[in-house]
Amino acid sequence: MDRLKINGGNQLNGKIYISGAKNAALPLICATLLTDEPVTLTNMPVLSDIRSMNALLTQLGTSINSRDDLINGNPAKSCTYYTPKLESLVAPYDYVRKMRASYYVLGALLAREGYVELSLPGGCAIGVRPMDIHLSSLEQMGAQIEIKNGYVIAKAPQGLKGAHLVFGIASVGATCNVLMAATLAKGHTIIENAAREPEIGDLAEMLNAMGAKISGIGSSKLEIDGVDKLHSATHKIIADRIEAGSYAVAGAITRGRVELINADASTLQTPLNILRQTGVKIENTADSLIVDAKGCDLIGQDIMTDYYPGFPTDLQAQFLTLMLTAEGASMVTETIWENRFMHVPELMRMGANINVHGHASAIVRGVKKLYGAQVMATDLRASFALVLAGLVAEGQTIVNRIYHLDRGYEKLEEKLHAVGADIERIKDEEED
Repeated sequence: MDRLKINGGNQLNGKIYISGAKNAALPLICATLLTDEPVTLTNMPVLSDIRSMNALLTQLGTSINSRDDLINGNPAKSCTYYTPKLESLVAPYDYVRKMRASYYVLGALLAREGYVELSLPGGCAIGVRPMDIHLSSLEQMGAQIEIKNGYVIAKAPQGLKGAHLVFGIASVGATCNVLMAATLAKGHTIIENAAREPEIGDLAEMLNAMGAKISGIGSSKLEIDGVDKLHSATHKIIADRIEAGSYAVAGAITRGRVELINADASTLQTPLNILRQTGVKIENTADSLIVDAKGCDLIGQDIMTDYYPGFPTDLQAQFLTLMLTAEGASMVTETIWENRFMHVPELMRMGANINVHGHASAIVRGVKKLYGAQVMATDLRASFALVLAGLVAEGQTIVNRIYHLDRGYEKLEEKLHAVGADIERIKDEEED
């Protein structure tokens, strides 16, 4: 397995281009299955999760044409997905186990073909993430659901019907799946307590461009009038707010100044407010976000994760690490997933002062110094937290199991190196 070698102590200064959002791209790719016409997605991130999803769609019968592109002068990818005929309606274990987001094919295939077999999914080990909201909602829309031999088998031989759905929690995955299913359902569908994440708005915008009739975008109440058919479209994937937030913390933790090109500050209001309260200067321009922590003595802040527009759970590990370099104590409370402090023991090996209370909260006390060490990544966002610690640690840090990072951060070591980090990828066969 590849590793990252980081020699800490360098201040980060310069520009970082923020890629297309992984969490938007994955449901968008699955939404292309709703039509037999070609759909083009631009600003596509180059990530292992995208490759896994593309492999799954290829197995289902999609042809994919990828090409190099330029967005605002920056290299990017565009992909055209074309599925005139489904060759398979089975999403097998070997594909789905690699990536939980594979379950987005459920709503799309059920709506288009009235049948799908989906292996129960895998993903990061950050807690139990049941599919009960997805399945109960589809049942209310007329689907017959059976779980057998590790697979969800869903049938709707007469097609799906509109329904009035009220989610118990604002589930991103269930909102995306039901939104896709409802576009081709007969009649009117209402989703109450829908998740409001920008990635869902991006999906709804593309579906409307394909001929869907969705209203209430950006709100917790979505309404969908089913249509008989969707058509081709070209859609630009939104910028990755989690990547932008992660690099904002990288600039802040090294007390540097970074300009995040293509970042959208409107999707990061809560974490940016936390940064401002620590003492970091934030400036918005027409097409970028400037994070300036030069000369700042940061003050610790309490953080509590919540559904959007609250503080994103996917930035909790990064901000927790930042608070290690701030004055005073900070309380970090995790309300979304129950196993989201698995990076804490690794940080403590580097000299962190953190007390975890159960699965829900951690007291973080600022320390004068972190020290380089061999550490092991446990999940995608925790991996970036360890990289952040390595950037400011005294001596050398080796981050192992970085395949997690490759799932969600495009060209991470290249982007960090370009703004001054002493970081390199070590291939498995190379020596330290």
